[in-house]
Amino acid sequence: MAETSHTHHRPELHLTSEAGLLFAPAGVLLDGDTWHVFHQYRPSPDEGPRWAHQFSEDTPFSWDISDDVLAPTGGETQVRAGAVVANKGGVDLYFTSVTADSSAIHVARIDDLDATMESVSDDPLSLDSGVVRIGRVVGDSESFTRFRSPCVVPDWEDGTNREEGHEGWLMLAVAGPMEKPVVVILHSPDGRDWQNSGRLTFQGAHGLPEDAIMVSPRLIRLRDEVDGEIYDILIITVEENGVDCSGYVVGKLHDAEFTVVTPFTRIDHGHDFSRPRNTNYTSGTVTEDERYSQAHIFGLMNGVGRLDDLTSHKSWEDEGWANCLSVPRVVTLQDGTLFQTPPEGLIPAIHESEAAAGWTGLCDIPNGSSVSIELRDREGNTAAVVHHRHSELVIDRSMNPCHENDPVAVAPLSAEDTDSVFIVVDGSTVEVFADGGEVAMASRVYFDQGPIFNFEVTTTGEASIINAEAHYPDEYSSQGLPDLDELTQFNPDEDPHEGPVR
Repeated sequence: MAETSHTHHRPELHLTSEAGLLFAPAGVLLDGDTWHVFHQYRPSPDEGPRWAHQFSEDTPFSWDISDDVLAPTGGETQVRAGAVVANKGGVDLYFTSVTADSSAIHVARIDDLDATMESVSDDPLSLDSGVVRIGRVVGDSESFTRFRSPCVVPDWEDGTNREEGHEGWLMLAVAGPMEKPVVVILHSPDGRDWQNSGRLTFQGAHGLPEDAIMVSPRLIRLRDEVDGEIYDILIITVEENGVDCSGYVVGKLHDAEFTVVTPFTRIDHGHDFSRPRNTNYTSGTVTEDERYSQAHIFGLMNGVGRLDDLTSHKSWEDEGWANCLSVPRVVTLQDGTLFQTPPEGLIPAIHESEAAAGWTGLCDIPNGSSVSIELRDREGNTAAVVHHRHSELVIDRSMNPCHENDPVAVAPLSAEDTDSVFIVVDGSTVEVFADGGEVAMASRVYFDQGPIFNFEVTTTGEASIINAEAHYPDEYSSQGLPDLDELTQFNPDEDPHEGPVR
């Protein structure tokens, strides 16, 4: 692996702010093979939030910096998260404009997205001159005040026949006081003139507490691979005692009423994943046939949310940055359940990195047995352990001095015939995908003695590893790696390799 670096907490493949404190993904746009991520951050703890812009070509693992696109101006104290959509040959940025006494939803415009990637100012706080503010589009009304956190997606041409495609725009936004917010639905023919359809309501058992504080609403559409129907997936974050819990509800949204098919289900069971964001696409990036087959989401790798003290993070204390985003997850819908898998190209990106690592395993884990994968640093210290125990997946980082006595993170598994695990470790990030994407878990894990050095794998009971492989940078010597031969029982004639992830 790479020599210990003074910046070894910072991941290479996950997006972080160049400096300062990243608070949330603001909006994501995929333009052909180029990923554009706009994120809300503070350059320093005392400065107001603004929007940065980063892009990655071909794969979402090599992020380049563009000039910032939005910053507080006039009477604004903060510019907070929103949405990014392709519209009429350009890009619309919907953002939350915060003043001393209220907030509203504004829009800015980029006519030439490619031009934003051409050069970067020497001044890190310089704003891109190609971003033009249009102004407020949703503000206080008799019914609702303090609009914020907009999600904007294409609306349906015919709400009763989803095969007819899209026309106009749909917005989900949060309104009301911080301690008692509501989600509001709005519609627009052009993205500028918005009509309020009312507060979001549910028809059917939604699984949310009646007094739930719902924030950061996002919407994706997917065709269920079992019944072939196109469903709305409402992704929502619930604040519980100041801590975020993010999940999804599957159903169909008509005007402001959401008819539930699958009640609120937690989207990630790790220590650190919140406020997921959807990805929008420019025209021609996905075909009509592929439009609802899959979606991409990013999450903030933080286990608290907006009330977290980012200046207490080890990465801030040691390296001057805080928070990062997950890798984009490929999301599909199967019989009302979301499946999440890593994006294409992640393993090659690990090989091309300086210090990232991965482990893939296809296992047979009967009830009462387990496969455990220790994540170790160069001194042989265990930073965390991933356990697959047939019916549950566990991340335990409590033995790590940086996470001493933290509770273990546990996700239930349905105990299908195939037990698979994919682990990616990148700086201080760990993401785990199990059983074809049935479960995803994200946790921050600090390695005091440089980046991850190796994986130590053990089994208990009747568990066996059919096929496994550790992935490291190409320049990394295999010396010192654990010998998996005793654990691996793989005969390609008897056990055709199904792959660790779907």
